[in-house]
Amino acid sequence: MVQSALKLITVNEFITQYGDSDNYELIDGELIEMEPTGPHEQVSSFIGRKLNVEIDRQDLSYFIPHRCLIKLLGTDTAFRPDVIVLDQTQLINEPLWQQEPVITSGKSIKLIAEVVSTNWQNDYARKVEDYALLGIPEYWIVDYLGIGGREYIGKPKQPTITICTLVEDEYEKRLFQNNDPLVSSIFPNLQLTAKQVFTV
Repeated sequence: MVQSALKLITVNEFITQYGDSDNYELIDGELIEMEPTGPHEQVSSFIGRKLNVEIDRQDLSYFIPHRCLIKLLGTDTAFRPDVIVLDQTQLINEPLWQQEPVITSGKSIKLIAEVVSTNWQNDYARKVEDYALLGIPEYWIVDYLGIGGREYIGKPKQPTITICTLVEDEYEKRLFQNNDPLVSSIFPNLQLTAKQVFTV
């Protein structure tokens, strides 16, 4: 039996065809279907709400868009983060922003949170690499089901938030579980524990 080759698409084709759909992202030309569950959306919304409170409280020039793509220049990859915090002052340097919600520069991004689902390998490996290369200062991996590999969340596996903080060009990772208070370099006054995120 001969297996047909996977049809790859370019990042520009993806933005044209799927830019308005929240159900897909593109990795190396391959269309990846995203199938979030209700609890996944609850966790994403809760994180966004808590970060918005901090943005308001500190009167920062940040905001969290409802829909946004990150286009990795030089590749056929476009990620659709669960939560992304953008710096409004940097959007003037974004070539696509006036036409569509697409970010191409890590300087525009303050923080990304990905809520882990069945494709957890992308969140723990691929996106860690790409987000570090983009220069995104902080990346949260929110594994509310504790399904990531043991090398990422420890043994026994349990719900874990990994906060990756960019140091030079690599992420330093800290794991937060149970009642551990989250430590964010972007939101240093954030009052939130891992357990609060997991019990929404």
